[in-house]
Amino acid sequence: MTAPKLPTHGRYPYAPWPGRPRYSWPNGAKLALYLGVNLEHFAFGEGLGAELAAGGPQPDVLNYAWRDYGNRVGGWRLLELLDELALPATVLLNTAMYDYAPELVAAHRARGDEMAGHGRTNSERQSILDEGAERALVAESIAEMARQEGRPPRGWLSPWIAESRTTPDLLAEAGLAYTLNWCMDDQPVWMRTRGGRLLSIPYPQEANDIPAIVGRKDGADQFAAMLQDDFEERLEQVARDGIPQVMGVALHPYIIGQPYRLRALRRALRAMLERRDAVWVTTAGGICDHMLGLPEGSIA
Repeated sequence: MTAPKLPTHGRYPYAPWPGRPRYSWPNGAKLALYLGVNLEHFAFGEGLGAELAAGGPQPDVLNYAWRDYGNRVGGWRLLELLDELALPATVLLNTAMYDYAPELVAAHRARGDEMAGHGRTNSERQSILDEGAERALVAESIAEMARQEGRPPRGWLSPWIAESRTTPDLLAEAGLAYTLNWCMDDQPVWMRTRGGRLLSIPYPQEANDIPAIVGRKDGADQFAAMLQDDFEERLEQVARDGIPQVMGVALHPYIIGQPYRLRALRRALRAMLERRDAVWVTTAGGICDHMLGLPEGSIA
């Protein structure tokens, strides 16, 4: 009896890990590390949003105010930490932040941080829109970032990692070079779209403060220990098999910017940076540029 053929997305083929090409990152490193800092704004009294506690009827003041702490306080504390450790960041930006907290966006811009598209607001999902409305959301976000930053973003993370069946096509057609939506690999992978190839760069759903702290209820020390363990295990793996990897760390200022969590994060990042000589600390855009400069066939 023939097994039924399962539906597939058709975006990439299976590629077993041991057979991957052995390229290197700059300076011969085998592990690339980047931080994704999510700058997000939410509608009051409606729409989506992570919850510290089970929400009640709208307006849900407790959870709205908890999220707003990130833009008013937590994001600035995180900036201090990034400066202290001389760490670049890829900012995953809701364009609503340009109106709501322009000073916070400007502070990241002044550091030279990469600005990547993250939709208009995390109060909505693009996956429930029809194709025309989703195309408009992407175009509107890119146009606003180009106006504010002087250049369009090169990468995209959908709000809530929500995709329709045509999202990769729309991103490629809009001129974006990479997506962070797919967490299926530890290396950048080419995705097929009707508008040509789109590079998928690993964005973490484990080393990510929302699934860890909001979803699994991990404590601050547990999250920090997870980051260190993830980092140290990857260093051992790349030293053993020579296959390059990407490690992303996803941070949300309203979560990680709480003082006790920030203190634990500082300990973890300091410990990781003791191996800075063996790691390429970069941005998602830097990873994209490096991959595009490799010989054809280097990317799975």
